[in-house]
Amino acid sequence: MMVLAIAAPILAMAVGLSLYAGRNAIVFFYGPSEARAQHVPAGRVVRLGGLVQPGSVIKASDGEVRFSIADQASAVQTSFRGELPDLFREGQGVVAQGEFDKSGVFVAREVLAKHDEKYMPKEVVDSLKKSGEWQREGGAPSKPVAQLNSKSPDAL
Repeated sequence: MMVLAIAAPILAMAVGLSLYAGRNAIVFFYGPSEARAQHVPAGRVVRLGGLVQPGSVIKASDGEVRFSIADQASAVQTSFRGELPDLFREGQGVVAQGEFDKSGVFVAREVLAKHDEKYMPKEVVDSLKKSGEWQREGGAPSKPVAQLNSKSPDAL
């Protein structure tokens, strides 16, 4: 009983310190409409994924690039300083990691674009399917979201 009385607080403290130390290592993924609905607080590092909204890319002379990451329901204004991936372009899938500033602009530290015509990060596909924006290969629209949730083999 004495060993348990000594070991339990030490174990609890070790678990607590581990969780506290790892709090910044967890990065959540959101689609634009989910980020708006969840009211992600300014300064929290998250990943934001969706499609680069056509007509939204603006490159400034100081190296800043502004664009919108969108799904069918919402778009999030994004700012990025740095080298964009070669495959970054309007209408393509993108995942950006960064945080929202106090004005609601997503300030990206890293931007990832899909690397070929068949690949898109699973999180982006799931988010686009949930919002009804997902398109099959060849550009044909997918089935409505209600059908995507069914168990039938052709639902996807």
